[in-house]
Amino acid sequence: MINGQPVEELKGIGEKTGKLYRKLGIETVADLLQYYPRAYDAIEEPSAIGALKENAPGAVLGVLMKPADLLRFNGLPMVSVYLKDMTGSLQITWFHMPYMRAALKTGTRYIFRGRVVRKRGRLIMEQPEVFAPEDYEQMVHSLQPIYSQTRGLGNKAISRAVSQALNVRMLEREYLPETLRKKYELAEYNFAIEHIHYPKDTAELLFARKRLVFDEFFLFLIGVRRLKEKRQDQKSCFVMTPSARTDQVKAALPYALTEAQERTWQEVRRDLCGGLSMNRLIQGDVGSGKTIIAILALLEAAWNGYQGALMVPTEVLARQHYESMLQLFKEQGIEKVPVLVTGSMTAKEKRLAYEKIQSHEADIIVGTHALIQEKVVYDNLALVITDEQHRFGVGQREALGEKSGGRTPHVMVMSATPIPRTLAIILYGDLDISVIDQLPSNRLPIKNCVVGKDYRKRAYDFIAQQVAQGRQAYVICPMVEESEMIEAENVLDYTKTLRKELPEGISVEYLHGKMKGKEKNRIMEQFAAGEIQVLVSTTVIEVGVNVPNATVMMIENAERFGLAQLHQLRGRVGRGRFQSYCIMVNCGDGEDTGERLDILNRSNDGFYIASEDLKLRGPGDIFGMRQSGELEFKLADIFTDANLLKTVSEEVNHLLDADPELEAEEHQELKRRLETYLQKSYEKLNL
Repeated sequence: MINGQPVEELKGIGEKTGKLYRKLGIETVADLLQYYPRAYDAIEEPSAIGALKENAPGAVLGVLMKPADLLRFNGLPMVSVYLKDMTGSLQITWFHMPYMRAALKTGTRYIFRGRVVRKRGRLIMEQPEVFAPEDYEQMVHSLQPIYSQTRGLGNKAISRAVSQALNVRMLEREYLPETLRKKYELAEYNFAIEHIHYPKDTAELLFARKRLVFDEFFLFLIGVRRLKEKRQDQKSCFVMTPSARTDQVKAALPYALTEAQERTWQEVRRDLCGGLSMNRLIQGDVGSGKTIIAILALLEAAWNGYQGALMVPTEVLARQHYESMLQLFKEQGIEKVPVLVTGSMTAKEKRLAYEKIQSHEADIIVGTHALIQEKVVYDNLALVITDEQHRFGVGQREALGEKSGGRTPHVMVMSATPIPRTLAIILYGDLDISVIDQLPSNRLPIKNCVVGKDYRKRAYDFIAQQVAQGRQAYVICPMVEESEMIEAENVLDYTKTLRKELPEGISVEYLHGKMKGKEKNRIMEQFAAGEIQVLVSTTVIEVGVNVPNATVMMIENAERFGLAQLHQLRGRVGRGRFQSYCIMVNCGDGEDTGERLDILNRSNDGFYIASEDLKLRGPGDIFGMRQSGELEFKLADIFTDANLLKTVSEEVNHLLDADPELEAEEHQELKRRLETYLQKSYEKLNL
């Protein structure tokens, strides 16, 4: 089968199921093969009932001594059986599966495997899988893949589809030079794809993963190097002169810039006025004041007669930036005109915005990546700024530079992800780097605490107290909905819990990445407006919205996130004049988990946290949720894989120094793969 064929070509996937796969971003067989597991379930030998761990999956061997019971529980059909051994007793239950009663035969030996919980003093295994002992024996000590799922498409269905795709796929030609594969002991590509899904043990998993991570870094960094060569020492068509009016705006702000902000602004201004095209990354911790630097740069461009654009990852953030600009311009009597462009605007609203941009009635354009789609025609675009740069990959970075009629605009990118400088230089090799390493003096440090599950009731009471004082709260869960395989809090059930636990009159709503864009925007806007007091969310809010009134960030299953990501989440609070708090609920039982979370407890400095995170990471971190969401990597993690990233960077430099255009015979397949990779990056933008 050709790997580019629609996923519906696989047996058992019709039009309806195909739509569910598309919700996960899977359109073709190739997409499915590259939909890597996010965790693995280690299948162990069955244990005695007394040795089962609560709130964890387990397996027991038993013989049914009497037929299963079919009961009703809250109106739902429930099948129940009991097992006993010398160490204890276990109730096994299945909801919504009445057929299990007939399927289970008395006097037959079975192995039951599922999550074990304690309810009302009784040990219960819920919704277990059932195996014949000989079938289970073949699986023991194997690693079973766990995929990110969506409602209506569970882990078993995805696993079956992946297995089928592996059997019918067309094998890919190897494109990495053989010298590199030998030098770094890298698996053959097709072997790696198969064994990332179905490794027989940890060693095989690490072997497959290393190859695929190498590939992700390799292609990305070749793209970065190409950008660097295009941009290096490129004369600017938009040379500006420093405007006294920009200085007046800065002087009239209700606060003084920090030393770090002032230093960064001078670096940006030198770039705009220096004669070469600016390509600058501004790294600054959450709340360090990057946005005002962006506004000053946009005004400098406008007062030089040019247009400037600010691109952000979410519509709500775009609207907030736009409205705060309108307010600032009104307060200071600035006559320049900003316009907003987002995907959810009506056709008429978009048309009016496009007309203003093309006629240069608009000086500053704020929006999502809709800004770089072909319908937007600029009159004299001299400056493009992207916020949260780690959300935009190589294709996006290249596309930004092509919206000015063949004349390369100045490019400034901003990121609140505190990447250690050594890694930032590699990942953003096409950019100069400025760091804002101070917080404004009026910011109160966030008060942190790491607590266990037994603290939840007190946390709910604290949230209720804050809401009573007029404040708002976030609660973060690692999952959207309950999973049969993972023991972790999920957004949908947690929202129901909080609605019961918190006093009446407190508005609790949920937010997650699988919701439709308009619905997400509506919820985030209501939260920003104070109409929702408590927002239960996945990490989708990481870069979403600025709510100075939010003072509590409660993170469930904090052990499942990387420290850099936890720090990003924490940065959603502490943005106003009120004291803010971050409550991290640690549901893990490992010593290393406590050690990691204690780093956050001790420090609010994102760069310190990132460097400490780097020291503590190891290969074991690949079990569990991906720790960082930077750039366009599916498997690679810039913290866990930092050493490999450095190695790949050196190899890319050697390769392109020797063969800049990849013309050598041995590099032809690599060249083809690179073109496909960059094309996919562009397709994400709907260009």
